[in-house]
Order: sequence, then structure tokens, then C-alpha cells
Amino acid sequence: MRPIIFNDKKIDSFLFMELADLAVSLAKKESLEVAYAFKSYYDPYENTLFISLFWDNHPHAEKMHGLKSDVYLRSVGTIPHTDFSSVSRFMTKSRTSHLFSFSRQLFMLLEDLRLEEICKRERPGTTRSFLVRRAEYRKYFRSQLKVNLDRTITTDALYNLLYLLLTTDNPLEEIPFISNEIDPALSYLRAEASKCYEANSTSEIERICLNIVEVLDDLLDRDMLNMYFLLPDFMEKEEMKDNQTFDDLKRKSELKNDDKKEKETEDEEIHEDKLPTWHRESESNSQSFLQFDLEQGTKMDLMGEGGREGEDGDQAMGYVQGSSKQTNKNDYSSIEAMDVRQNEEKKEGGSIVEFGKENKYAYPVFLSPSPVTIEQKNNYEEYKLFISAYQKKLKQLIQKTLEHKKILPRSELAFGRLSKKLLPWFVDKNPKMFYKRDNPSIEIDAVFTLLVDCSASMFDKMEQTKFGITLFHEALKSVFVPHEVVGFWEDTNDATSTSQPNFFKTVIDFSTSMKNKSGPEILQLEPEEDNRDGYAIRHMTKRLLSRSEKQKFLLVFSDGEPAAMQYEQNGIVDTHQAVMDARKSGIEVINVFLSNGEIEESQVKTIQNMYGKYSILVPNIEELPDVLFPLLKKLLLKSL
Repeated sequence: MRPIIFNDKKIDSFLFMELADLAVSLAKKESLEVAYAFKSYYDPYENTLFISLFWDNHPHAEKMHGLKSDVYLRSVGTIPHTDFSSVSRFMTKSRTSHLFSFSRQLFMLLEDLRLEEICKRERPGTTRSFLVRRAEYRKYFRSQLKVNLDRTITTDALYNLLYLLLTTDNPLEEIPFISNEIDPALSYLRAEASKCYEANSTSEIERICLNIVEVLDDLLDRDMLNMYFLLPDFMEKEEMKDNQTFDDLKRKSELKNDDKKEKETEDEEIHEDKLPTWHRESESNSQSFLQFDLEQGTKMDLMGEGGREGEDGDQAMGYVQGSSKQTNKNDYSSIEAMDVRQNEEKKEGGSIVEFGKENKYAYPVFLSPSPVTIEQKNNYEEYKLFISAYQKKLKQLIQKTLEHKKILPRSELAFGRLSKKLLPWFVDKNPKMFYKRDNPSIEIDAVFTLLVDCSASMFDKMEQTKFGITLFHEALKSVFVPHEVVGFWEDTNDATSTSQPNFFKTVIDFSTSMKNKSGPEILQLEPEEDNRDGYAIRHMTKRLLSRSEKQKFLLVFSDGEPAAMQYEQNGIVDTHQAVMDARKSGIEVINVFLSNGEIEESQVKTIQNMYGKYSILVPNIEELPDVLFPLLKKLLLKSL
């Protein structure tokens, strides 16, 4: 079952990639990751910059400046200028205080104000965004101050007031009454917090915060309730970094001794292959029982010259690989553990670079169509009858176009047959009065891939989608254009956080697409489970790039946004990136959006975020053949 998503905000993929490129460019770190989060911060252990969702509900201009200010603050400020050892030290010291949340948020506020001045000094072009950022935050904190005062939430109200006092340009800023305990100390708190503008390092911010918290420990009874700024706790990641694993304890330095033989004779049998070590965590198994605990040691000539031939007793060691069987001396090829390992290796879907970082745990499972039944053949004849008028009309149009192109002469040439129009001889300085009748190829130099979303949400659209697929198949087959039809889905039941099987069922492939009997296999497409669109598009792109045709088209039939394991937040961005990569490679990617009713504006926005303007919206699925006919006509004429 697909998990319930409470935050279903649609990500603007164009804006997200613009911000990501900006962050990488300013931070000068190619491996830097960018993501949305509740609050903005930088994670040095994951090398990830988080942009705050605080700006989502602001007007467009303020939203743009706010998001960019987050990027500026983290990439120009935090990454090069924040000392995370001071942050860790402060977290340890403040953990004993009952104002732990207040301490963390105060530290983040003062450090951000310090970094903001550094950003404006090093990058003057960021000043405008920071001015908008400050104005919007002042509005927000002023409203929060009023709410917290009305509810007598003293600690939160003090924090709101400190922000307003630290960011004001008005020397007569109004200071409301907080409490009898806080008001006498307010002058000291304001003066001490204002030192953040003069601080030259994170350690100085640490000292300022400790001084303020020390005073407030006696004045405040309760910690803050709300979260305004986030100072993340990296204690667990620090412990993981400090704790050495077994691999870390291995000696990785060069060998101290490098003794070698002086000369090798021709009679000696030389083995240059490395004998791999096997243990439970090794990446691959070996069928050799010559296994050692170490692979490194002193190089010298005292080693034995030959390997011992295997014996029956060696099989006793087979239990360490998960099974034991009777063998014939050296023959270990039938060990079950080896077969299991080989099957696991087949699950690898490719490199992260090739299939996208969001799909690093996805792997493909390619399926072939089942044998066609008599019922499927009969049903397909009904499908063909339904779309026959479109198919015949399209075939005649293509044939007429090809015939016209075949006999159409090319005129105004420098040589060839003399034209009857001799006026250019007297008028033009360089007259071209010749023409030629060419015989161009009557073949359409194009190839199509039809990628069909087989997610569960297609249950009420799949039958009509098959009519559209049938139209494409029969029309392309009649004009001898190679094509394939592939359904894709992700198996929800078997998907885990580190293993996500994605199925690709090719019901029509390139080799059989133009055969007369092909077609009934299309009826084997059925709604299944989830859909990982970006991953599927990358696989189809890889297939199309191996084709030699000049024009390459990828049509994606879907009914909404991607939905798969760990793919909710970044699925739209990953799909958009896959589409852009395909288009850069010369493949025209077109989306056919299927709906059974009025299409909402949010759905249109989502589709545009993934495919841009190259999307055809079908509000009534029954009209699909009428919509696809002009599309197919346009694409085929373009290929002539």
C-alpha cells in the first residue's frame, strides 16, 4: 500500500534545479546535494544543503528572494565560515540546561546574522534578497510575538522580541512588556546578543549564547514551544564517524618490505592472478578454496610455488557459504550459495550517474509477453476495427506525402535540366535556371517507444489506453516504422529501502513490431502497483540511443505524478531530469496525460514541471484516439 502523504506540496522542478545549480556554483562543491526541509540548515556529514519550506506560502517575488537567501546563507556563509567543532561543543554544554531548545535556536539566530553580514560583504549581489528575507521574517516574528504574549508563552515571546530588536533600523523600536523577571535583564540581553555583528568566528557566537543562557536559566521556568530556526544535532553522526569499524582497523599503508626474486626461469609456473579472500561481508564469492585471512604481507621468495589440488575433504568448508553438497574434487560449480549470489548481482540496476541518484536501489526486471490466447486475438480484432478508420486515413496521408515528395522537382539550381522560366537570365546577376527530379527514399527514418504507466491508478483508464496504443501500433506497422510498447511498474510488496524491483514488460518489441500477427500482446498490459517514471524513462532512453534511426520519439502514457518507495518528494524532479537528459540526447519526449474528468490546475502544473510544454492533456479518456491521431500524423510527417 502506498503510504499516506500529509505534505503533498508539488515541487517546481525548474526552480529546484535552478537553486541546486546556484548552491553548487557558490559553494564550489560539485558533490553538494540540495533538498527541501522544514527549516534551512547544512548537514556537513551528508554534504546536503536544506532549503526551508517556510517560503512556500509567500508571494512569488518574496518566495524567490527567500529561497535564494537560504542558498546564499548556507553556500556562501555556513559551508566555508561555520566551525562545526564549536557547534558540537556548544550542543554538549547546553544539553544540561532546561532551556535546550531556546539555546539551540538562539545559537542558530546569532550565527545566521553573523553569516548574513559575511555574505553581503563577499557577494554584494545578495543584499537585495537578504533585505526581503529580513522584512518577511520581521512580519512573521511580529505576529508571533503578539500571539505568544496573548497566551503568556514567555520564552517564545522573548525569542521573538530578540529577533525584532536585533534586526531593527529604528532606534525607538517599541519594546512590549514580557514579564517582571525578564524586563530588568532585557537591556543586558539585547546588548550581549548584538555582539553577533562584531563576532569573527563561530566560537565567539558560542560564548555569547552561553552567557545569555546562563542568565536566563534563573529567569525562565520553561523552554520554547515552537521551532523558528533549526540547529541540528549531529551527535549520532559524529559517533559513527569516531567509531572505527573492522575495515578501518586494517593496515592500509604500503608494505614495509618489498623482497623479490632476482630472476625467474622459464621452467617455473607463474601465477599472476590475485587469490581473493572470502568472508561474510565480501562483495563477491569465489569458487576457490584457497582462502586466506590476509591479502597483504611481506613480498619475498619464500612462498610455495604451486597450489594444492583440491580433495574431497575440502568440501567440509562448504558450510561457510550457506550449504554443503557432494562434489567431485575440484568441481564446485553447483554450489547453491554461488547461484544465490549470482542472482543477487543481477538485481543491480546500474550506476547512480546513469539512472539517477534517487534510483540507486532500484533494479530492472524485464518481462516478455505471455503466449497470446484465442480470446486476446478475438478482442484485438475488435480493437483494430474500432481504430481502422484512423489507421487507413493516416496511411493514405503518409503515402500521398511520400509520392508528392518523390515527384516534386527541386528548382533554381546551378545545373541540371533547363527550366522554361528564362527570365532570371536577364534579371539576376547569378541566374539559376535549372531543376532536378529526385527520387528520395520512401522510408520513414524514425523509431518510436511507447512507455505505458501500469500503476494501480490506471485501473479505470487502461482499457481506453489500449485503444490508443493499438492505433499507434497499427498505424506505425502499416507505414513500416519500427516501434516498441513497454509497460512499467514497481513492485510495492517486494520493495524495501535498499531494494526496489521495477518491472518492464515489453509486449511489442522492435524486432516483431512490423509483423502482421503482432498486436494482441498489447491486451496483456494491466494496472499493477507503483510507478517510478524517471527510472523507466532513463531505461527507454538507453534503448533508443542504441537505434540508428534519425528521428527518435518517446511517448509516455501516464495519469499523474510518480509514486514509489522513497520517491515521493523528489520523484517529480528526477522525472524532469530524466526527460531533459533524453532531450539533450536527441530524443523527443512527449507525455500523454490521461484523466477521467476535469483536469485540475495543480495537475497541469505537476505535468508541466516534469515534461514542460510537451504534454498532451486528455480530460476524457474515451477521446484518446481522436487526440492521438493528429499527434501521430504530425510526428510522422516530421520524419519524412
